[in-house]
Amino acid sequence: MAKKGRSHGLDTSVVLRLITGEPETLAARALLFIEEAIDARDSIIVSDIVICEAYFALNTHYDVPKREAIATLIDMLSEGYISTTDGSPILKVMRTCLKSSQKPGFVDRLIHAQYEADGTDMVSFEKSAGRLANTRIL
Repeated sequence: MAKKGRSHGLDTSVVLRLITGEPETLAARALLFIEEAIDARDSIIVSDIVICEAYFALNTHYDVPKREAIATLIDMLSEGYISTTDGSPILKVMRTCLKSSQKPGFVDRLIHAQYEADGTDMVSFEKSAGRLANTRIL
């Protein structure tokens, strides 16, 4: 049986370098780290918070449209080298966001999915959140 390596959780700064390729020197270092981790059979993980931060940074700082930012993050997580934390609904939520209206937004849908997984109702002032099951609008 092959030895399993270490686990590494990526910060948003690393994820953004991998996606944008900017600045080049940092992107190259990030890519080299990923390649070395893969060779060592290490697991590479990103948290839901990192994905959310990367989504907002791509949209606000890099002017990537919201749907394109989501599609880019899905692509990164679908390559098989970088995964989400165990039990995270984030990939399902992002795929749903690509198929549905912009409201409620990606992060609101993620919050709802996490509450739903815990059997908890969501309470919000956001009228668009009323489209989500088990949500009460105040």
